[in-house]
Amino acid sequence: MSLDQYLPVLLFILVGILVGIVPQVIGYILGPNRPYPAKNSPYECGFEAFEDARMKFDVRYYLVAILFILFDLEIAFLFPWAVSLKDIGLLGFYSVMEFVGILVIGFIYMWKKGALDWE
Repeated sequence: MSLDQYLPVLLFILVGILVGIVPQVIGYILGPNRPYPAKNSPYECGFEAFEDARMKFDVRYYLVAILFILFDLEIAFLFPWAVSLKDIGLLGFYSVMEFVGILVIGFIYMWKKGALDWE
């Protein structure tokens, strides 16, 4: 094996590093730096940190986050289906309608159980 075979991989890694680092450096150099107490204060989960770092969080916060990720990822499966709708025909259409129906049933179940209520 010669090093010519590794050149595309090395270029890919180099471009990836540059795309990740160069915008941050440009933002740091050209961006305004006007700190004030509210900007520098710690912010987490929508409320001020007032206790120990190991304090218990309400499980509903995690439940809503998990449900969001779950439904968001499942909806992402609809994009390839929409692109190839002409090729997959009526059977593909009904298969995805079944998938969407199951999503809707799960959403209604979570709604009825109160998993989406935030007090």
